[in-house]
Amino acid sequence: MFFDLSVNLIIFSENAYLIRLNMNNLMNIGMNSCYFPDIRIIFKFLNPHLMTFKTKESRLLIALSAFFVANTILSEFIGVKIFSVEKSLGFTPVSIDLFGARNLSFNMSAGSVTWPIVFIMTDIINEYFGKKQVRFLSVMTAVLVLFLFLMTWVSIHLVPADFWIHEKINGQDLNMNLAFNKIFGQGMWIIFGSVTAFILGQLLDVSIFHRIKKITGEKALWLRATGSTVVSQLIDSFVVAFIAFYLNPAYDWPWQTVLAICLVGYIYKFSVAVLLTPLLYVVHKVADLYLGKDLSEKLLAEAQK
Repeated sequence: MFFDLSVNLIIFSENAYLIRLNMNNLMNIGMNSCYFPDIRIIFKFLNPHLMTFKTKESRLLIALSAFFVANTILSEFIGVKIFSVEKSLGFTPVSIDLFGARNLSFNMSAGSVTWPIVFIMTDIINEYFGKKQVRFLSVMTAVLVLFLFLMTWVSIHLVPADFWIHEKINGQDLNMNLAFNKIFGQGMWIIFGSVTAFILGQLLDVSIFHRIKKITGEKALWLRATGSTVVSQLIDSFVVAFIAFYLNPAYDWPWQTVLAICLVGYIYKFSVAVLLTPLLYVVHKVADLYLGKDLSEKLLAEAQK
């Protein structure tokens, strides 16, 4: 008997591709399975492990990606503050002379406090989900950062309410609008340098990580994680500084000064990357315990492909 029903069914193939078929075709053949040797009808043969966001690996990826994106964006916004590393740790600032630049010390962007978390998330996602996932996440995050800068630019140009402009804080008059514009109004050269350095650094990190892993296998996590980070951050440090402070016509800094600042900043990043290696192992161990041995080994093997 033929039923003229214009209902569409969504079915899964063995390759997990979604295919849409008309009910008419199914009724015509009596839903005989011999016509669909590699297809399972979703409402009859659905495998619960195919459900998105309900598997352990998908939840782990969401959690890692959330920390990755959140800390990247946070680093961009808090990075406007420059702090003294030595004074924050209770030490007297050092005085370094490099390439003619004198009295350099470890004065870093506050964004450098949260960037190490981005490094760890990058390596863990790389370890379990592969370089394609890291590349996609990096590009998506860069687009989100650009969007946030755009919306920040829009908010800066909104006309402030009269009662909000002047505030007294600790007995001092503060122009809230000027403060807001100063803190959030980063220059376009700095934004361009930051996003460019982020993309280049991430892509380089992914490639080096997997090249080392092909040699070491599952052993020496510290080597591929630290090795990829210190090399990618070398490029990141120089790219952002040269675009923001050397190519930028608003600054008249000689290349020797920019190079010296880059090297001092890189020494800090290199040191932090090495010191955080134990934390990387902790996160990796927690991920293994959450996934279980079999699923963990499966993901690690698939990530190498």
